[in-house]
Amino acid sequence: MKQTWSLKEKYRQLRDVMLPIFVTQVALFAIALFAAIMSGHAGADDLAGVAIGANIWMAVFTGLNGILIALVPIIAQLLGAREKGSISFKIIQGVYLALAVSALVLLVGYFAVPALLDRMALQPEVRRIAQAFLGAIAYGVAPLFLSTIFRSFVDTLGYTKITMRISLAALPLNLLLNYLLVFGKCGMPRLGGVGAGYASVITYWFILLMFVWVVQRLEPFRSYGVLQRFYRLDAKIWREITRIGIPIGIAIFCETSIFAAIALLMSRFNTLTIAAHQAAINFASLIYMLPLSVAMALTIAVGFETGAGRFRDAKQYAYLGLGLSVFVGGICAVLLVFYGNHIARIYSEDPAVIELTGRFLLYAAFFQLSDAVATPVQGILRGYKDVNVTFLVTIAAYWFVGLPLGHYLALQPAYGAYGYWLGVIIGLALGALCLLGRLLLVQQRQRLLKEEERGAQG
Repeated sequence: MKQTWSLKEKYRQLRDVMLPIFVTQVALFAIALFAAIMSGHAGADDLAGVAIGANIWMAVFTGLNGILIALVPIIAQLLGAREKGSISFKIIQGVYLALAVSALVLLVGYFAVPALLDRMALQPEVRRIAQAFLGAIAYGVAPLFLSTIFRSFVDTLGYTKITMRISLAALPLNLLLNYLLVFGKCGMPRLGGVGAGYASVITYWFILLMFVWVVQRLEPFRSYGVLQRFYRLDAKIWREITRIGIPIGIAIFCETSIFAAIALLMSRFNTLTIAAHQAAINFASLIYMLPLSVAMALTIAVGFETGAGRFRDAKQYAYLGLGLSVFVGGICAVLLVFYGNHIARIYSEDPAVIELTGRFLLYAAFFQLSDAVATPVQGILRGYKDVNVTFLVTIAAYWFVGLPLGHYLALQPAYGAYGYWLGVIIGLALGALCLLGRLLLVQQRQRLLKEEERGAQG
């Protein structure tokens, strides 16, 4: 990141940071997609087992990973304040925290996973595959969390293209590994859906090793001295990271887990409806990578400018990014409205599923518009290190408004399964308005602080 002077320069820098993040997110999305597709071709039991295992793992990962990405605003503000010497120390503390989180996940998972699967009353073979898949993923927990630490460092310096290249390099590797291990090709054992877990683990280790090589060998990262010295554990820094990261993690968990809850509640509808719902959610998740990428770029840009005390520049970045997200979200919404049935044909050839998926995608269009506002605002507030109100608003929007309202509407004959989507849309829209209000309040406080500093200097 570097200081910019005009709106045009800010737009270019934000775009240059955001686009590689988007490609990276799509690549990571594709890795999960490969696991599902390959497992599906291995057999119905493999697909079901991997789907259950992946949903459990992703709910855990996204929440805990949110704690670690607190390093992004921390590093961004240090860069803006030109406190380069503190960055290596805080990254190493992040490494220690990532290892501690990994150990906690493995310990809890060892006892909790079998009990959880037993409570789900699965068919024996599906349960075996789900547990074996999670057992395989256990070998990749530490490298995945450690990669988040190094990615936060690389991305916050503005070199998101490096992360993009690493992700793109990992994609064909993951596809090849899935092919070899799921189907037992080229002399490899045929592991079915469990092979998708081991393919993911090897990919996680590859990504970590690439990040370590980049941080140690390439400039400007090498000049920061990361991994050249291992400091003593500092509880104060852990508290700083977790104070920012825990609200972020809870907010992300609330967003991702709401759809798992809806999927469970949807089980009372027929198979065609459930299939159409899952197809629409899958495509909506892909589109969500756009506002998510804008949000991640805004956290970096706003954090950098805030750390430098340039609150006016931080505000300009905020509204540039928000405007970009709304513009792109509007285009996506129009495409979903007019081409929903064409998109549905990607997922099924059954006319009934296509029609139902197209209807769900109409609701997804409105969902995208709310996401186009709410998600970037969350990224902006993270750049300001303002996270507590965000997570409270997210919990309220999804779990106290969206889900109860959606469940009520789903019981009404006029809405049926679409009621869940409508409830979440209303909840998210209310949440977006609240977050916008919080953003205006934070920016007003920043302006008053700046005026007080000028008055003191005068």
